Amino acid sequence: MIDRLLLEIRDAVVGEDILVVDDTPANLNLLTQMLSERGYTVRVAPNGHLALKSIRSCQPSLILLDIKMPDLTGYQVCARLKIDEATRDIPIIFISALDEVIDKVKAFEMGAVDYITKPFEPVEVLARIKSQLRLRSLQLQLQQQNLRFQQEIKERHKAEAKLQKANLKLTRLANSDGLTQVANRRLFNIILSLEWVKLRQAGRPLGLVLCDVDYFKSYNDIYGHLAGDDCLRQIASSLRRAVKQPNALVARYGGEEFAILLPNNSIAQAVRVAESIRDRVRQLSIPHKGSQVSQYVTISLGVSSMIPVPHKAPELLIDSADRRLYAAKQSGRDRAIAHEPA
Repeated sequence: MIDRLLLEIRDAVVGEDILVVDDTPANLNLLTQMLSERGYTVRVAPNGHLALKSIRSCQPSLILLDIKMPDLTGYQVCARLKIDEATRDIPIIFISALDEVIDKVKAFEMGAVDYITKPFEPVEVLARIKSQLRLRSLQLQLQQQNLRFQQEIKERHKAEAKLQKANLKLTRLANSDGLTQVANRRLFNIILSLEWVKLRQAGRPLGLVLCDVDYFKSYNDIYGHLAGDDCLRQIASSLRRAVKQPNALVARYGGEEFAILLPNNSIAQAVRVAESIRDRVRQLSIPHKGSQVSQYVTISLGVSSMIPVPHKAPELLIDSADRRLYAAKQSGRDRAIAHEPA
């Protein structure tokens, strides 16, 4: 039985580094010979100060620590190791002639993993060392596994963040007009439906301004389509600056037509927004030789506002603003109309 145990111990982790701390040379020699014969790498320290120096230089896999030493006791060495994050996990087995229960309790309270009394049986010492090294190996494996899991989680979070960023970019691309970077017709229709329902429940008005660039076909014919695209970009930028309400939406509604959705805006409030938009576009001073109303690019605007009612679709608001936009064009362009055409 003992022979089989010795064989198992010999086949344990060969090359494990064990530090033996004892001020008695005979004990150091005995433990060194016994452990070396079983394949362990053994270091020795005859006192506590040299033990601490050796440990800081190169951490052992396990420490066999005597208690009664002249300079630093084993308890003091153990205490210093346990308060240091770098060394607190090194397993310590006290090996001492002290056999009182109070000594053993104190050893375990200070963080020792085992306690062996002198005189000792070599096979018992070897078995306990093997057991603690196996536990330490499993603990290190678990720590490495946890580190791998943490790294995997970190990488997964990075991948999820990249995916979320990509999805957000795709959402923006799907909901914005590629030329002007304002909302597109798709997003306008979605927001219009949502606001219609919300304001119907609240009994609050929903304002809408439809605007159209005057004589834009002539502008493209004279200056070219690239200049026409730049003109639309400048107008879209002016609309964004003119519309400062947090819940408002500026969208490209059609070729040279824009829509501004104004939740909680009465007709008077929507008209003020429309006039601000018209003034900002004029201030751009974009030359337009083909215009019949100004030497610069201008816009015509139709303004409407209504409190959504049950069983009525939001297209009712669009139709109303569209009729007023048509009236603005028919009555001379470069103006905002907020009354129903006769």
